[in-house]
Amino acid sequence: MVLPWVRIYEYNIIGVFGALLGGSFPANSPAVLVEGSNDDDDASSSPSPNLFVIPCGSDNSIEEELGHEEITDAQPPDSSEFYAPLTSFDWNEIVPKRLGTSIIDTTCTIWDIERGIVETQLIAHDKEVYDICWGEARVFASVSADGSVRIFDFRDKEHSTIIYESPQPDTPLLRLAWNKQDLRYMATVLMDSNKVVIMDIRSPTMPVAELERHKAGVNAIAWAPQSCRHICSVGDDTQALIWELLPVAGSNGIDPMSMYSAGSENNQL
Repeated sequence: MVLPWVRIYEYNIIGVFGALLGGSFPANSPAVLVEGSNDDDDASSSPSPNLFVIPCGSDNSIEEELGHEEITDAQPPDSSEFYAPLTSFDWNEIVPKRLGTSIIDTTCTIWDIERGIVETQLIAHDKEVYDICWGEARVFASVSADGSVRIFDFRDKEHSTIIYESPQPDTPLLRLAWNKQDLRYMATVLMDSNKVVIMDIRSPTMPVAELERHKAGVNAIAWAPQSCRHICSVGDDTQALIWELLPVAGSNGIDPMSMYSAGSENNQL
């Protein structure tokens, strides 16, 4: 088993990337830090707006990909231990020092990147955890190979709420997106499925809508940052579909409002 880690980079005024937390592994899905709103007690301080993060999970260096030489690596708190590889991550937009990672060992780990420590680690699922996303400052959700969507609250770490389970036994849920404009709604993707499932957390187990116009497996989903009714999905069919969620769907389901085609499969959004 390899030692995965999370690399936090800062792009400074002289154009040099410096690793604030590090490990020499290839990138999965980088993201730029979004400035926090400071609406929460934990958001008293924020990391630099020039920070971005890369989750890592194997054994090759990424410096060559970045094309910069002046990179310093900080070691994990205990580099003698070995951990299961990370599968995904999400940066808390309300508390920017807080980063959540999902791991194949059934756990989710919450990091305090200002102090470079693990804030908490929860056994989240019965099988591998494939994705994680924040809803509020202390609330996050995750999906897993066990086919469930679960919500966790820091104020009650011993329990979680299952809001959706895959109707097909042993069908993993691959991706999860929480609507930041309307936290009542989430979207998830079944592995090797052309379907995007829209959920209302007030009505667990029953999806609000199922978007089924992709011709191959869906790989990634993202809600529009400025609208609570629009979501984009991309997949192995080379298509990027933008959907508008209507109050009442037609008898044949919902058709995308826009469609874009790439030259090959789309894996990230």
